[in-house]
Amino acid sequence: MNPRDIGAIIRAARCAQRMTQAQLGRTCGYSASAISRVEGGTLRLSEQSLLLMTRTLGIPVDAIRASRPATLAPDMTLDQEDAMRRRQLLLAGMAATGASMIPSSAFAATRPDSSTQIVRALYEPESSASISLRQLRQFLAEAHSQFTAAQYQDLGEALPGLLGTAQATRDAMSGRSREEAQAQVARAWILATELALKQHSDVAWPAADRALAAAQASGDPVVEGEAARVLAITMRRAGRPAAGVDLLRRTAGSLAQNRDTVSRAVGATLLMTAAYTAACGRRRSDALDLMTGAADAVARLSGTSTQPRERLFTVDATAAQADLYWIGVHTALGTPDEAVPYAARIVPGQLPTVERRARYGTDCARMWQRLGDHRRTLEALRFTEQVAPEELRRPALRALTAELLYAPVTVAGVREFAERTGAPPQ
Repeated sequence: MNPRDIGAIIRAARCAQRMTQAQLGRTCGYSASAISRVEGGTLRLSEQSLLLMTRTLGIPVDAIRASRPATLAPDMTLDQEDAMRRRQLLLAGMAATGASMIPSSAFAATRPDSSTQIVRALYEPESSASISLRQLRQFLAEAHSQFTAAQYQDLGEALPGLLGTAQATRDAMSGRSREEAQAQVARAWILATELALKQHSDVAWPAADRALAAAQASGDPVVEGEAARVLAITMRRAGRPAAGVDLLRRTAGSLAQNRDTVSRAVGATLLMTAAYTAACGRRRSDALDLMTGAADAVARLSGTSTQPRERLFTVDATAAQADLYWIGVHTALGTPDEAVPYAARIVPGQLPTVERRARYGTDCARMWQRLGDHRRTLEALRFTEQVAPEELRRPALRALTAELLYAPVTVAGVREFAERTGAPPQ
């Protein structure tokens, strides 16, 4: 099997085991950069090292040593057969580690969902031509606009092409231009992670891993902070909130040492995410301390002389964003009554993007649901539907609608809402 196929299987298994490249390297006697080259297909392992790595990751040796089929179907080209073989090997390797990233029908759907698109970008990247950095930045800006506009289906369809082009552009460059292209690659993977997180898909972990590796290669601390944020969210979703908080706290502290306002603003957003992550882990004291620190950092940034000139790639470091995170923190801590004043002072129309306005509706729906106010829960869900219909397809929102549908007290209009938004029956 060629090194690229082996590398793809190793990366898939490592991510399924929730291991970093550094952790895998320590168990096998390699550096993190060497593991990166193995996974990229540019470093060939010795037979002994390959066996050690497969044992560490729980990959069956047969998945690595599988041979080419002797014959092809009459209408199948070599390229098609190679693609099919890679799919089968990846599925076999990931199934052996207990991963759930690729559903059994992932490659059979006539119109694949976004998670399947990300899987294809991860393990079967499109062959793309390089473009200029200016064109790449424009391409990325368009994809980012799709995310902030909550156009998730369109973004999912654009991601494989964006990622393939970004990586081809990076590979064609050297020096400072290559580092800048690495930053664009990282941000493309950040978008892929954000999209996977919206769908509660396990593919978020390998996407976040790619984002952080590219961000570190770019040498840009701001982009590294952005990548750390989405990786920490995947840690929280994987049941490791403490590790996510530690990563965010360290990265925010590093960014705070920089004097530029963009670094400080990104650091403030990391503290917000850390506060919510701590709240989800029921670490009340940490959550409140981190959120207070985030709000203080935002207050220091307020004013035209210190605010970043452009919106951040992640959430913005503003008072409204801090209030939005306060809602989530108090709701996660089981004190939704303390979230109500923060919700009351937010003007949804003044939030900068559709995605953020939808987040406001979602967080308010959770808050009212925890308070037992079913009527206001439905109102908040309807608001979310109005500003961003695709948000209602998210598993978390569908589950919330189902809970409302089968609540002891029936709210007028909830059944019609559930039917319209496709909430699953319980």
